[in-house]
Amino acid sequence: MKILLLGATGRTGKHIVNYALSLEYKVNCLVRYPEKLVAQDGLTIFKGNPINKTDLEKALQGCSSIISVLNISRTSDFPWSKLRTPKNYLSEVMKNVIEQTKNATISRIVICSAWGLIETRKDIPFWFRWTIDYSNIKHAYIDHEKQEQLLENSSLDYTIIRPTGLLNGNKNHKVKESYDNIPKPSLTINRKTLAKFMVDSIENDTLIKSKLTLSKA
Repeated sequence: MKILLLGATGRTGKHIVNYALSLEYKVNCLVRYPEKLVAQDGLTIFKGNPINKTDLEKALQGCSSIISVLNISRTSDFPWSKLRTPKNYLSEVMKNVIEQTKNATISRIVICSAWGLIETRKDIPFWFRWTIDYSNIKHAYIDHEKQEQLLENSSLDYTIIRPTGLLNGNKNHKVKESYDNIPKPSLTINRKTLAKFMVDSIENDTLIKSKLTLSKA
């Protein structure tokens, strides 16, 4: 199987690359800065941006599925820091993905979204809702919602994963899958654990057309 990975140079994306290659998947990565990735057997690196249709079309060649861990990027983790990507980056990329896959053999897609969207907003702590509403984090939440809606209205076999607070640990933990806040999720999950779950989801047909919150068990 060959996967197109979007967001490969990010903190979660790098874990996805390593885990997918360990399973002997082939991985295409479309990135703006190829120098941020280490060349490995099974990894094909395309320089470009998925918001560009030509770049995306080239990177999709031979792939049967897509994993996206793209996000609205800021200059730092500080919630009020300036944006580095357009406010509609996620939804514009998703429009391109849906268009490009209509005439391809790709039907499976797994994306990383955000806990606190739509029906899960009521489940997050008050301070987190306040931070979203009054900082630049809100732009990511608005656009994650748009890309989710685009996926739900498409013919793609999607899985939408909404992780709780992401930590930079290297341990793999057991995960808790929550649907409609049942069971109640914990507040955090490791990026490495999220990465493993996302790759494993590609061949898990029970998760097709699903939206779930993922946290540490």
